[in-house]
Amino acid sequence: MTEEHAETLPSPDGFKAGYVAIIGDPNVGKSTLLNALIGQKISIVSHKPQTTRHRILGIRSNPSSQIIFLDTPGLLTPSYRLQEAMMKSAFGAMEEADVVVFMIDVTDPKVGPEIEHDVAFKTLARLQKPVFLVINKTDLASKGEIASVIGFYSVKYAFTEIFPISAKTSDGTDDLAESLVGHLPVHPPFYPLDVVSEHPERFFVGEIIREKIFEQFREEIPYSTTVDIVEFTEKAGRKDLIRAEIYVERDSQKGILIGKQGKALREIGEAARKDIETFLERKVFLELHVKVREKWRGSDAWLKRLGYH
Repeated sequence: MTEEHAETLPSPDGFKAGYVAIIGDPNVGKSTLLNALIGQKISIVSHKPQTTRHRILGIRSNPSSQIIFLDTPGLLTPSYRLQEAMMKSAFGAMEEADVVVFMIDVTDPKVGPEIEHDVAFKTLARLQKPVFLVINKTDLASKGEIASVIGFYSVKYAFTEIFPISAKTSDGTDDLAESLVGHLPVHPPFYPLDVVSEHPERFFVGEIIREKIFEQFREEIPYSTTVDIVEFTEKAGRKDLIRAEIYVERDSQKGILIGKQGKALREIGEAARKDIETFLERKVFLELHVKVREKWRGSDAWLKRLGYH
């Protein structure tokens, strides 16, 4: 939706609306925080780093405000074209945002000399906007440990506000959202108040399938895999038909993903189908196919086709 269109949406006087980018190292809990702030699962959650590839947009609205969250890929030094596209998306989100949330993991806070070389932390120097420090996973740390991390970071950067939270338990997330609203401009809502994301349903279906691959496999398989929804047909009175193609880079990966007599792929499909039906609130027929596309992560043409550009 364009800003021009947003002006036509009704809103009370003093309504606040704006963009908040969530940045940080891989695996600090950014997606978990986004899901907690929105109140439902719209972003992949995994213990493995780099699960978020796209810039996920989630919207939190109430009668007086609307926060548009941008959950970005974990910041890192790119090794191939896919990671370059991911970092371009992350930096674009920071430029677009009214406020930036810099998120760290209190169980791995980088409170030594290594902070000077941290990709995520070094990006703060270029930002000319409010930056919140959000210290995540406080349910796993003592008050003394949390205080020590706050003391270290508060002298490293002039953060607008500092919030210790637990995204997993949602402790402190409502207070964080309320404080973020205070730094947003007065503006009509950009989206209808009942919308939680601008992504279409097929995008989230692909993300659910990809999440199940991350859950089932280790090492390089999840990172060499992407999902393309080639058909999404709603059928009145019948199950929706969803056909997805899973791309890997080598024949050996295809064999592992399918498994003996197709067992691994069936398990992925069954787990994904259940979550897709919960998300869509209707029954679906899910059909999965695995195909080899050599070096797709380094191909500009394939990255563009798959929505990474």
